Amino acid sequence: MKLYEILRNLDYTIIKGNTSIDITGISYDSRKLKGNFVFICIKGTKVDGHNYIQKAIHNGACAVISENDIDLNTENITLIKVKDTKTALANAANLFYNEPSKKLNLIGITGTNGKTTVSYYIRDILAAYGENTGIIGTLGYKLKNKDIAVEKINPTTPEALELQNIFNQFVHKGAKNAVMEVTSSALLNKRVEFCNFNIGVFTNLSADHLDIHGNMENYKNEKLKLFQKCKIGVINLDDKISKEIIEKSPCKIITYGINTNADIKAYAISYTESSVSFNIKYKEKCHKITIDIPGEFTIYNILAAIGVCIALGMDINKILNLVPNIKSIPGRLELVKNDSNKNILIDYAHTPAALEKLLIMARNMTNGRLITIFGCGGDRDKSKRKIMGMAAGILSDYCIITSDNPRTENPKDIISEIEDGIKTVNSSYEKLIDRKSAIEKGIKILKNDDLLIIAGKGNENYQIINNSKIHFNDKEVAVEFLR
Repeated sequence: MKLYEILRNLDYTIIKGNTSIDITGISYDSRKLKGNFVFICIKGTKVDGHNYIQKAIHNGACAVISENDIDLNTENITLIKVKDTKTALANAANLFYNEPSKKLNLIGITGTNGKTTVSYYIRDILAAYGENTGIIGTLGYKLKNKDIAVEKINPTTPEALELQNIFNQFVHKGAKNAVMEVTSSALLNKRVEFCNFNIGVFTNLSADHLDIHGNMENYKNEKLKLFQKCKIGVINLDDKISKEIIEKSPCKIITYGINTNADIKAYAISYTESSVSFNIKYKEKCHKITIDIPGEFTIYNILAAIGVCIALGMDINKILNLVPNIKSIPGRLELVKNDSNKNILIDYAHTPAALEKLLIMARNMTNGRLITIFGCGGDRDKSKRKIMGMAAGILSDYCIITSDNPRTENPKDIISEIEDGIKTVNSSYEKLIDRKSAIEKGIKILKNDDLLIIAGKGNENYQIINNSKIHFNDKEVAVEFLR
């Protein structure tokens, strides 16, 4: 491929060299360059690729795309200047892989909570319908339940280069659809530019990632960008910003909800400890559904998945008949089966709103005490720590505050900020920095009618302490201790 082919759509200046040279690859990481690669200098929060240009050239770069003026004496290197290298990377990756998202039904899901669950519910329905559907998000990149061989660099939405590579592999492996989680950070950092979204989904909005966006208005505005990029939006009408999304989005809209007069509406709802039953109304069709996954958020997630399938043109009767194929997701409302008759539920809830909804649901599930183990991540939004402490303190009978992923922060300081919230509601609690010890203590004090919630990490299989990632999984710890 010629260099000028991946520069199409961009305004650029040739500082040195020419754009007719042959290129064999693209990288924004100087360590991963090979001969005849283009190096694109990306400015991250901690690392600026412009500082690694010499290393990139040493490792084989034949061209460099930069936001800065570059003055190098190196021969046979083409130097290109653009206004925004993040946009340049997204454009280059899309063109290098021959615009793969145009060959898929691409479905993007955004919102504070529920993105992973909704993506898997959509995948399950489409799989039962006989359509190969790739999935991209927090739990990895999969097609036909097999991992796609692309390094996972970001926790949820991949960088543009990896993302287009995944799309390309989906296409070559016969996928018809791709479902992906689209985070506010991905939208902010141009990772999903030049993606051809057919459908966008909005789940909900509550406080999160304010360390990145500064305030809720900025956070919301990043979410809204997805609906400028898609043809059809599937919107949770019960959320307070849904009307703003609908008003500002040029795409066609399908709504879902419980408490509003949405296009797809759930009513006559009944809950048990391990399931939920409800009726769905869409146009003149009504249908009763029972799913062995508890909680109100299960209903919202199913409604969102149904909305996507309608947007894809599937018959509503066929969709409703396939909904029972939805499976529970590891680490999302996951009941830990055991021979000790201990009631233990693991969930990823790591925001104030998600934790509150989880504990309200849990309160309705148990006749005994509700015991909650949770923490907050380090080097992330500090504003939610006190709020989560208050929510857990109000809704739980007993709390064990522990570490999540403390990263480079002192876990004692994180726990202290959570404790400030619990103290305001005069709740019973204790502090155990070691998460393994906290889980063991929670199980140890659990009586037959009690329910233990282990929140915050879900199915994550690691814990980040300082700059080290160690193996850790909440369910594994619980199961081992129960043995």
